[in-house]
Amino acid sequence: MNTRPIPIVAAGERRNRGRKVAVIGAGSWGTTVAKVLCDAGCDVRIWARRPEVASEIQVAKRNSQYLPGINLPKQLQATSDLAAALKGARLVFLAVPSQTLRQNLLDIEPYLDRRSVLVSLVKGVEKTTTMRMSEVIADTLDLEPERIGVISGPNIALEIAKEQPTGAVASCASLEVAQEIATAASAPYFRTYVNTDVVGTELGGVLKNLIALAIGIVDGVGYGENTKAAIITRGLAEMTEFAVAQGADPTTLSGLAGLGDLITTCQSPLSRNNTAGRLIGQGYTQEETREQMQQVAEGITSVAPVLEIARERGIVMPIVEQVQMVLEGRMAPKDLGPHLATEDDVPQPELSLNATKPGRWRRLLDRMRGHAE
Repeated sequence: MNTRPIPIVAAGERRNRGRKVAVIGAGSWGTTVAKVLCDAGCDVRIWARRPEVASEIQVAKRNSQYLPGINLPKQLQATSDLAAALKGARLVFLAVPSQTLRQNLLDIEPYLDRRSVLVSLVKGVEKTTTMRMSEVIADTLDLEPERIGVISGPNIALEIAKEQPTGAVASCASLEVAQEIATAASAPYFRTYVNTDVVGTELGGVLKNLIALAIGIVDGVGYGENTKAAIITRGLAEMTEFAVAQGADPTTLSGLAGLGDLITTCQSPLSRNNTAGRLIGQGYTQEETREQMQQVAEGITSVAPVLEIARERGIVMPIVEQVQMVLEGRMAPKDLGPHLATEDDVPQPELSLNATKPGRWRRLLDRMRGHAE
């Protein structure tokens, strides 16, 4: 029995017919999104930094390094020429490492159409500025919010490339633009929802990586399901409190971009951050972990900037703090986990979403300043 929604797909393909889109970055996620866009009926060009990768995608319709065993759509075009990739593209999907995004933006700027919408697929924070990726785009290219979008959700690339069904969220300050992005990125096996909460959608994708590192670490140590369930649950509380303090809608964190992505990243052996954490939990150094994986685990580069923001705003994040301590060698991996509830011995509520109420450390500092005056 064929359960694939053929009439809906056909309608989607009609809506996307002639829609020119570009994907910048030909790693596992960029190539997978390019496949989704093709299967949704878009005219897709993907840019690869290395000419040999572009050639393999263009000629063999394979990306054997990042998506082994996957046949890519015949209509997918690949190039290592930015001008060719971006020519006529209304939607430009960015799938490059977070720490190189700014330079990539400068590289593509001369070739962008003045009406192009840039869509971040990147789940990270810029270390030097603590900016989210949408903020990096705005800062680098001086684009208005209506030309900046984000896609995030429970998106393990290889599973999607195998057409295992899942969903994601497309977000933009303009609901109309979010719907345009979602239409372009909705294939038979990939359903894209919409919202206008760019902050929450983006932070969900950033913060879940940090919790996945913690899960990987305790998994590498050999701890069981109780410990991991506690970390996931308390991790979601940390994610939500942090995001709401930045102006996010708490419901976003309970959806695909928050809880959905958190579950996937924490439990999947295909998750880069889970894998990195597990290797570190087994005693590998960060350098040895990078050599083993040969891919970037965005969570490792995001820990420090996220904690910098949290400390500035008086937000306590015990799990992320412990992850940083393990990464820096100040805590043994086996010690991560037992003290998840609070930063001290005083029992606390599970979650506080009063974004206007300063955190405990902030209140303490304010009182100290008051006494000094």
